[in-house]
Amino acid sequence: MGKQQRQILTNFAVVITITILAAVGMVEMKNRVNHLESMRAMEQLGRIVSEYKQKNGSVPPESYVDELRESLEGQVRLGHLYYRARWIEFGSPPDKILAYAIKGYHSLLTHPGAIVLRLDGRVEWMDKESFEKVLVRQQSPLEREMSPESPPAR
Repeated sequence: MGKQQRQILTNFAVVITITILAAVGMVEMKNRVNHLESMRAMEQLGRIVSEYKQKNGSVPPESYVDELRESLEGQVRLGHLYYRARWIEFGSPPDKILAYAIKGYHSLLTHPGAIVLRLDGRVEWMDKESFEKVLVRQQSPLEREMSPESPPAR
């Protein structure tokens, strides 16, 4: 193989490598933007729920959340929102999960999990396994029975 052919192959390998890295980088960036926008929408929901709770003494009903959901910034990236107000009892602990959105990311840096809104207004990301364990522990048998989309009991 001549010097010119080696140079062409080397340049081709460099271009392919850069292209692959750029494509992976774009997918990771897209997932990161989706994740951040989803977190922002859930944080905004958390503030609205906290204000409602301070004003009315309880969390808002699901119909209230359904109405305001469309106005949340980044709500498109949030996906399906599971709101558990009907299962929250008076005096529930502040770390009880009030709402969550399951996110099925599949990439190098971002893995499947859920964005969780706690009763005390905290918003956090939980990996899939941790989320399922916590949710199942917090759900009543009736809630699990009536919510077929919930994670399976373990």
